[in-house]
Amino acid sequence: MASSLLHSPANLSPQVALRLSQQAPLLLRYPPSAISPYSIRSLWSAAETPELWATYENLMQSCLRTGDEQSAHLCLERLTERFGAGNERLMALRGLFQEATAEDDAALERVLGEYKKILAADSSNMPVSKRRIVLLQTLKKIPEAIAALNQLLDASPTDAESWSEMSDLYLSQGLYPQAIFALEEVLLITPNAWNMHARLGEVLYVAASSNDGSSEKHLSESMRRFCRSIELCDDYLRGFYGLKLTTDRLLSALTQNSKISKSESGLPQPDVKTVEKLNELATAKLTEIVRRSANQEPGWEGYEQPDIIAAQELLNRDTASITR
Repeated sequence: MASSLLHSPANLSPQVALRLSQQAPLLLRYPPSAISPYSIRSLWSAAETPELWATYENLMQSCLRTGDEQSAHLCLERLTERFGAGNERLMALRGLFQEATAEDDAALERVLGEYKKILAADSSNMPVSKRRIVLLQTLKKIPEAIAALNQLLDASPTDAESWSEMSDLYLSQGLYPQAIFALEEVLLITPNAWNMHARLGEVLYVAASSNDGSSEKHLSESMRRFCRSIELCDDYLRGFYGLKLTTDRLLSALTQNSKISKSESGLPQPDVKTVEKLNELATAKLTEIVRRSANQEPGWEGYEQPDIIAAQELLNRDTASITR
């Protein structure tokens, strides 16, 4: 339980976040020694460590997710007592609390106004800049969010998280070339991130349906990205799932059109035999993952159930087509 509090709540399942927030009254029973007044009670105060403050921050966010505003506010107060209201990270956390407790869009607009004032005084405040971008998305102000992200990336061009967010925003607007470019920037910063290779494969796969005349090119590049993701992580379900989808569709395209030009990267299009072998590999690996995960074999129990169900449905689709 304690180790979960050292991870970002965004990476925790709702069940784990709920269990953590239920522990809040016990964890907040005594203030840390750094902010507790000297008394007999201070003998039971928690010792100050970096992990303690990370715990408070993550506990606050878990409590906000589950509606325990009182405990979340107490966490925020203790962090503020320790680091001061002028701390950049605390400004963003305070804004997060105000966003979570806002009752309507008018209240969110007021929080947005506070962010604007903070950034007018210090435009380099990255935590508040990122919260402002998230809030703009919440208020459906996507063009403004994109403009704000561009400003942030001008100041911090190696921020992989912001490039990834930019890609998602462009994708939501159907701007596929821009979304692809943003993910390529992510991979320049984190070239071995197998999940981002798979994400780029997904965006390319979606772009292949845009009817812009580059369907086969996008599919071929998508296949290469999924191949890279499973090369970096050989049991990556999402990578094999994408490879299976892409090769299924690419095989159909290759059989209908034997003369396909080179991709934008200059690489030749894959031949049918290569695509067939990759399709067989993806099918076999997905089958193995589904079987071993269902049997709860040691080392195969870390997959999310919805992902396993989706993989099984994709395999069943193959079986159905063979039966017909």
